[in-house]
Amino acid sequence: MDNNRPIIIPWDFSELSEYALQHAEKLAKRLNCNILLLHIVKKSSEIENATVKMTSAVRQYEKDYGIKPKFAVKEGSIFTDINKLIEEENALFAIMGTHGIKGMQKFTGSWALKVIVGSEAPFIVVQDSPKSGELSNIVFPVDYKFSEKEKLVWADFLFKYFKSKIHLCYIEYSDPLFKKKVNSNIITAKRFLSDKGVSYNIIKLDGKNLYDETVKYAEEINADLIMITTTKNISLHDYMLGASEQKMIANEKKIPIMTINPRTDLTKFKGFN
Repeated sequence: MDNNRPIIIPWDFSELSEYALQHAEKLAKRLNCNILLLHIVKKSSEIENATVKMTSAVRQYEKDYGIKPKFAVKEGSIFTDINKLIEEENALFAIMGTHGIKGMQKFTGSWALKVIVGSEAPFIVVQDSPKSGELSNIVFPVDYKFSEKEKLVWADFLFKYFKSKIHLCYIEYSDPLFKKKVNSNIITAKRFLSDKGVSYNIIKLDGKNLYDETVKYAEEINADLIMITTTKNISLHDYMLGASEQKMIANEKKIPIMTINPRTDLTKFKGFN
């Protein structure tokens, strides 16, 4: 089945960009979709040289990976123009490389998050080369948020192409309201995944921090991907000190993270085919 929605990669000729391309190459072959590299320059006078450089790079990637990605060179800012192109191309999702949190590199994770939260399409954030071309095990932390339901649509989508097993993980909250909301989300997830014929299991994690325990569990089962939703209206305080999403994106185990932004048009499983 062909998919006319591309995978977009923010491109800066770095090793991290190549990691993203390696992941995209594996996924695009299974999804039968194109890859589009986006290189952003600060001045219009830089476009011509950047285009020559991108043309040469794409030729090399065709030799290295057996694929010929498309590319675009645009003047602008990564904080606005990545998401503009995602919207223009109706991109399936974006794949972006980022550093972990190491000293001042902590801010790299923040900037990555700032780009991600503005997108209508999910981002897959990677820190290393792919372990394989499969998405056999996907870890799905279940929180108390209503937006957890949006991840189910994508879990079903990935299962259709990769026959992934979805690992629903949760922690037991002491707060009765949070506990009730988590239980409700688990029931919804079970019903939705069962109706779709998606393979899944449910794991109660020890500890008090869902994100920390999720990464530990993902490492234990050699997971290929962790799916999370981002927090609405992340504040400057979160950017500077580290929202839980930032910590997950820059996890020390370098497990790829798929981030999904809360969208009102998907709250009833509509808007995605």
